[in-house]
Amino acid sequence: MQPMWFVVIVLLPWLGQNDALVCQPKSTCAECLRTPGCDWCSQKNFLKAGESNERRCDSAEALKARKCHTVVPDSQSSSYNGKNRELGDQGDDGVVQLKPQTVNLDLRIGQPLEVEVNFQRAEGYPIDLYYLMDLSFSMKDDLDKIKNLGQDILLILEQFTKDKRIGFGSFVDKVALPYVSQLRPRLANPCPSSMEVCQPAFSFRNVLRLTKEADEFKDKVSQQKISGNLDAPEAGLDAIMQAAVCQGEIGWRNVNRILVYTSDDTFHMAGDGKLAGIYKPHDGRCHLDANSTYDSMLQDYPSVGHLAKVLKDNNIQLIFAVTETAFPAYKELSKIIPRSVVGVLKDDSSNVVQLISDAYGNLSSSIVLQHEEAPAELDISYRSLCEKGQHTDWSSTGTCSGVKLNQLVNFTVRFNATACVTGEKRFKIKVQGISDTLTVAVKTKCDCECEKSGEEKAEFCNYNGTLACGICSCDKGYLGQRCECQAGEDRDSISAMLASCQQTNTSSVVCNGHGRCECGTCTCTGSHRGQYCECDDTACPQHDGKLCNGKGTCNCSVCECNEGYTGEKCHCPVDKGTCKKDNSKDLLCSGQGECPCDHCQCNAATTGTYCDRVRDPCGKKFLNCTLCHIDRRADCEEACKETDPPIKLEGQHELDCIHEGITFGVDVNGDNGHFRISYADLPKSIDKTYVIIGSSIAGILVIGIVCIIVYRLLVELYDLKEYRSFLRAQEQTDWKDAHNPLFKGAVTTVMNPLHDEGDEGPE
Repeated sequence: MQPMWFVVIVLLPWLGQNDALVCQPKSTCAECLRTPGCDWCSQKNFLKAGESNERRCDSAEALKARKCHTVVPDSQSSSYNGKNRELGDQGDDGVVQLKPQTVNLDLRIGQPLEVEVNFQRAEGYPIDLYYLMDLSFSMKDDLDKIKNLGQDILLILEQFTKDKRIGFGSFVDKVALPYVSQLRPRLANPCPSSMEVCQPAFSFRNVLRLTKEADEFKDKVSQQKISGNLDAPEAGLDAIMQAAVCQGEIGWRNVNRILVYTSDDTFHMAGDGKLAGIYKPHDGRCHLDANSTYDSMLQDYPSVGHLAKVLKDNNIQLIFAVTETAFPAYKELSKIIPRSVVGVLKDDSSNVVQLISDAYGNLSSSIVLQHEEAPAELDISYRSLCEKGQHTDWSSTGTCSGVKLNQLVNFTVRFNATACVTGEKRFKIKVQGISDTLTVAVKTKCDCECEKSGEEKAEFCNYNGTLACGICSCDKGYLGQRCECQAGEDRDSISAMLASCQQTNTSSVVCNGHGRCECGTCTCTGSHRGQYCECDDTACPQHDGKLCNGKGTCNCSVCECNEGYTGEKCHCPVDKGTCKKDNSKDLLCSGQGECPCDHCQCNAATTGTYCDRVRDPCGKKFLNCTLCHIDRRADCEEACKETDPPIKLEGQHELDCIHEGITFGVDVNGDNGHFRISYADLPKSIDKTYVIIGSSIAGILVIGIVCIIVYRLLVELYDLKEYRSFLRAQEQTDWKDAHNPLFKGAVTTVMNPLHDEGDEGPE
């Protein structure tokens, strides 16, 4: 069975920090300090006769209320900052972006401690950008474009900082079947066509260390040739791993590190190496040879989880620039790798510069604060203040988005120890992708110094024991709170001693089973006290989960209520305002019930919190009263007993109850406790027959008119169409003779020999 304090600790993150924890008393100072909600009183004369040492273990408030003036010092959780340079300070290790830089914690189990952490992204913070490119044959057009992009990339980084460097690496795949052909001609020239020249395949090669020279970038990239392989996936994860862990070879500085990965296809991952007989898992180390090339035949591809951890540990932010066909696969990969984004690359990589600018802007505006390698005994949660006055809920990381340059972001980090930490443990809290760290040194207060420096043969212990933390540890043969008596050895003396610890002669139980008999006096355990341990100050009845409702004190299993409260649980206020609907004027429980404590107990005829609702408002009793009043009968006094005279409402209404043309309702009059009846005439109904007939005729008429209008429109449209056809035909008709099929020219000419057009006749 788990101890109760374990349950308290597990639930603690869901409780408010100020919520009171119930102390479970322990018999030693060390055990007490390890129990949530408990403190130890080391005052010598604190205990009364017969009280056990467990009574020294209680909450600080309870101990002070019992006149303890010496609570074990420094028993509360505490912290102090070590290195605490101001934000924006320039030093040998760069500009300060995270404050504080070190903090020391001394924690009590179950007592949370909150620390404020500030972050401000510095303007002009240095950037190292390493460009990692897929050189498989399908990326041929992209390589031609990349050769001239070095200066453009440096110019885009100029928007963020003046201190920037750029490097270049490339990858294809493992040189083994089934990834790369093993035929000698194809190994030497893996191009699909023998008319083209490609360089032999390789897994990863560091072409250019990080440099400030754009011309050097252009020169090195210009010397690159495309390569090729057999299958679609590439050795991208192999390349990313080497680019991340080969710190010296790549030339990474302790600045913003960006890795830009370009490809047009998917990637091999852990397990795929078995296809080529490569079984050894990746060890996460750098394996570049003298030519800055990775011999990938010795190890399998890295797993995604392993790669994500390496990138996180090395503060590398990853930008996937991939084609649209490969985008879905890398989008899912990005969800697993922290501080990574994905952008769609055009087929010829012409938009890579803008893509880098947009992606870095998104990365730098998203802030994630988290811890690394914290002790298992420590529960850590974060609350973010991204904008003024807007706190987030507690969560496992501190997160803010849309953060601008020089914007101050505040985090509250809550530390809660759930168990004792051995010695001092150190761990780091950092912002993802940023080199600045907060180093936390944590210790737990699980031991009492006063136990280590006990006073032997102390006068307080009658020189028969050792005094430590206010209690006596008696020497052998001595008993009692102050080791004041010797343990008897003969049977008669033992029987007499036990008899004096029994409350009655008929009881055979010593100290009522809640203590032990020492020197003829009961030493009680736990929260029990009294001459025979008959009292328990934690056994009083509870209300709403609180002892004596939190409105009284428990004295020997009986609640002694504070002023203004009564009842065995102190749950009944003397002021009965909770039983009035309106505290200023209404009767208790509307005059229809009693208020023995803090809520109404209604009569049989009413219900509700304040007995203000009638159980059967349409019952015969109220109907008879209503009809009697309407008929103006003389016996209404008996019919309307405990009921105010019914009130008629003006106009027509429909209330809860209906009877033969009238409607009525009943409620409780809070002023006098009587029932109050209101009635009215029912609204007159309309003959639905005429409504149905009228609606049907109107519907038929409307449908008929609509049909006629639609018909006429169709006819008009048809006539208009025919008329336009006639006009087009008329325009196309040509009546010239040359084209008249009925006209034929003359075929015979007759000349009159007697006729001479030039002869004018005889003179």
